[in-house]
Amino acid sequence: MSSVPRIAKPVDFRLEWCAMQEQKVYADYAAATPLDRRVLKAMLPFLKENFGNPSSIHSLGVLARRAVEQARGEVSKVLHAHQDEIVFTSGATESINLAIRGVLGSGTGHVVTLASEHQAVLSSVGENVTFVPVGPDGAVYVDDVLAAIRPDTVLVTIMMANNEIGVIQPIADIGREIVRRRKEQGSLFPLFHTDATQAANYLELDVERLHVDLLSLSGSKIYGPKGSGVLYMRRGVKIEPLVVGGKQELRMRAGTEHVAGIVGFAAALTLASMLREREEKRLRTLRDVCAKKLMSAIPGATLNSVLLHSLPNILNFSIPGIEGEELVLRLDAQGFYISTASACKGGNEPSHVLAALGKTKEEVMGSVRLSFGRQTRRRDIARIVEFLPKLVAQMRG
Repeated sequence: MSSVPRIAKPVDFRLEWCAMQEQKVYADYAAATPLDRRVLKAMLPFLKENFGNPSSIHSLGVLARRAVEQARGEVSKVLHAHQDEIVFTSGATESINLAIRGVLGSGTGHVVTLASEHQAVLSSVGENVTFVPVGPDGAVYVDDVLAAIRPDTVLVTIMMANNEIGVIQPIADIGREIVRRRKEQGSLFPLFHTDATQAANYLELDVERLHVDLLSLSGSKIYGPKGSGVLYMRRGVKIEPLVVGGKQELRMRAGTEHVAGIVGFAAALTLASMLREREEKRLRTLRDVCAKKLMSAIPGATLNSVLLHSLPNILNFSIPGIEGEELVLRLDAQGFYISTASACKGGNEPSHVLAALGKTKEEVMGSVRLSFGRQTRRRDIARIVEFLPKLVAQMRG
């Protein structure tokens, strides 16, 4: 006689996790952020009872459709955009691919970008591309971008703030000049795209003031759900979809919408906008204290982040005589979570961003990135500045 197998009572790991976290320091927020409990609360109904397909005409489908469109409205409000300019995606990588490949289509139009861009950009721009040089601080000059534009340029794509060193680019100034040039020449091109993934927590995302045509965002970097993102696409911009087979997402992305992810993304972006000024000030203070103490405690250490012109939460520096990856692994064993280059690079591939800044091989290989976030406290900074110099001294022998 068969019987229904018994299901063991789930183990509650929450107390164990909380106790464990008291001894650990997470400083890799630029790679991933935890899901905000308020975002989870907004998502839960659509992970359970409100599971309808937004394309269905029955009441569950209508409820799901309303949730998607309400989320679209919330995102458009933060971006100062129209609702029909918001396309929900699976994250920044898809948004970037849709923006760049969608503009290029099957053609060979010219693209202007930076060698320090995210890998999703560098892998999408094709071969007809001009890489505008950046200065030793990672910033690009507006005039250099404009000088790189040719008659056949269809797209300029420059990230709003760098994910490895945090440098903030003059997006509004570049965008203003591109718009002026288009008007003077009576042309629709070049279009202007910015990857605002890292900027969303700390900089205002007003697409009108930024003068951008396309803007990419990721939920996983703003305390929202992984697998959620947005592409802002200005009215009148025509790009080719990457995923076909349905009319979803303004005919730009076929497939049943991830309603819970969309709702979560909108909640996360709204929260980020509300908390922006407070967190910017708080984290800049903590980051600057950390930088000052580490630079004085670790002989030979040099900053790769120019603190005055960078995001408030990112601190990138190099330590001579130390392999950054080995340092990361040793810190991990002691309960400190940091990184070297972008988490999207994977493996032990050296940072192309630091190479673009003209850093030496030793500086690149000896670099590490600390990135702070909402759960970062003074005690975390104190533990970092106490332990990290001791570990470096130990590694140096």
